[in-house]
Amino acid sequence: MKKEESSPRIEFSDLFNIQRKAAPLHIKIAFREALELFLEDPENSALRNHSLTGKYAGIRSIDVTVDWRALFREEAERIIFVELGTHTRLYGK
Repeated sequence: MKKEESSPRIEFSDLFNIQRKAAPLHIKIAFREALELFLEDPENSALRNHSLTGKYAGIRSIDVTVDWRALFREEAERIIFVELGTHTRLYGK
């Protein structure tokens, strides 16, 4: 009998929740859609899931829109979304 893999728990940091609450409605909707894609397949090419460097070493990013990103950290049994913002606000460029 094949053992079913358990999905990691999805959590949101306090900062992420504050940023999500302050985001425009279309970003909230876009994030919900990106999260659904992520839950189905974290490597879906539309998400452009990739690791970050520098001050964000150990963090990964997915695209929410062309300009907005959701940053997350992977741990053994959970994924924690830590920040949400525009490319410029997060990376300064």
